[in-house]
Amino acid sequence: MAKIQPLPVPAASSPPSCSPSGDERQILQKQAVYTVWMKSLVFNGNGCTVYGADGSVAFRVDNYGCRGGREVFFMDHAGKTLIKIQRKSFGVFRRWEACRYFDDGEGFGEETRPWFRVQKAGKNEAAVTIHGSGRTYTIDGCAGKSDYKITGADGAVAAAIGRKQTASGVVLGEDVLTLTVGSGTDHLLALGLVVVCGLMNRCL
Repeated sequence: MAKIQPLPVPAASSPPSCSPSGDERQILQKQAVYTVWMKSLVFNGNGCTVYGADGSVAFRVDNYGCRGGREVFFMDHAGKTLIKIQRKSFGVFRRWEACRYFDDGEGFGEETRPWFRVQKAGKNEAAVTIHGSGRTYTIDGCAGKSDYKITGADGAVAAAIGRKQTASGVVLGEDVLTLTVGSGTDHLLALGLVVVCGLMNRCL
């Protein structure tokens, strides 16, 4: 399988298990850059593929239904489900909820309470609520397929996405993106929100 080589980044990241260890949690809080290809590796499937700093597949979404489907699964490179994302309600009340999966050594399952919820808050914004913590984020520019950012309640940018550029400055197509995740931001949260934006815009 050919690799999509990302630009050099200050810190690499590794795909986590469903229950990250302490060291893995620290890795998933460091600043990192991912390449997001808004295509599935499955023939005739919808979804996206996320490449890590070494150019290999780190995460993926395979959607076997129609674009913008009601339910997709965010997986690690080996196909283990990490997050389930579901669309709830319709029309102006439409929202998306994500539940994490866990592996406690005795079994593999889905958490009963949603991890986060996303709802449109205007033509080009979406509000993100993290259940249980009270933290909130805003997706600014979510109507755009390839250029938007995720900000915290204090206005600080937690993550940003834009079209990928090669080292020589060539801008790639709208389906090849660079996700920059800020230090202290949960990588899985940022990646999950990218998937939600893809569902909003019927890109996967």
